[in-house]
Amino acid sequence: MDLTPAFFLSIMIEYWYFFLLVIILAFLKTPLFKGFIGEVIINLASSVFLDKNKYHLIKNVTLPSKEGTTQIDHIIVSQYGVFVVETKNMKGWIFGSEHQKIWTQQIYKHKTKFQNPLHQNYKHVKTLENILNLGPDKIISAIVFVGDATFKTSMPANVNYPRGYINFIKSKNEILLSDDEVKQAIKVIDSGRFERSFKTNREHVKHVKDIVQKKQNEKACPKCGSAIILRTVNKGVNAGNQFWGCSQFPKCRGTLEYSKTGIEL
Repeated sequence: MDLTPAFFLSIMIEYWYFFLLVIILAFLKTPLFKGFIGEVIINLASSVFLDKNKYHLIKNVTLPSKEGTTQIDHIIVSQYGVFVVETKNMKGWIFGSEHQKIWTQQIYKHKTKFQNPLHQNYKHVKTLENILNLGPDKIISAIVFVGDATFKTSMPANVNYPRGYINFIKSKNEILLSDDEVKQAIKVIDSGRFERSFKTNREHVKHVKDIVQKKQNEKACPKCGSAIILRTVNKGVNAGNQFWGCSQFPKCRGTLEYSKTGIEL
């Protein structure tokens, strides 16, 4: 059989549609595509159900922060406050609470841990507070889950599906910003954001990966992901022995064995 490069090239040309289909199917599973779909859904919901004269949508904003950059999915500026929207395109059952550092996604018997999106959005909120010089009462965090996700625990009022997210925004009817303050906020965000480009996104992704790697190198509770601290057994046959215990004890009883040469699971 002819296995030369020309042979493989002829196969690819003849069955180009098959290779294209494989590439498309692979792309549909990437975080990039999921993020794009989430953005489209929120853009559509905001455009259809929110009055454009009252709510000003700013999409995919990358801003400078103390640590480097922070990327915000959507910012909605209105007289009722500045809404900072974090989208999550996920499926399966979602377990979490407002103050829990790590949430859980369950698909059948498989469980995956992920950062509490409220905590993730906190950095976005603080960045906008500094840039806009507004108090925390005027910056409102909102989390919206798109995709086939089901909440299996009671969620805070600002964590919703797309329709609930619209209702949450509309529920804020106290005027917090004047018309001039709204215009100024939009101007500051537009002038302070990085240009939307592949380079900007690539540099932000690298920044996020660096942060994730740093956190992975830090000591963390194997159960909830919180910081762990060195503790000493006070009673029993193991009195005097040291171990790493969760800082959230007694709420969480996660532990790691202590070794003078490092941490052992």
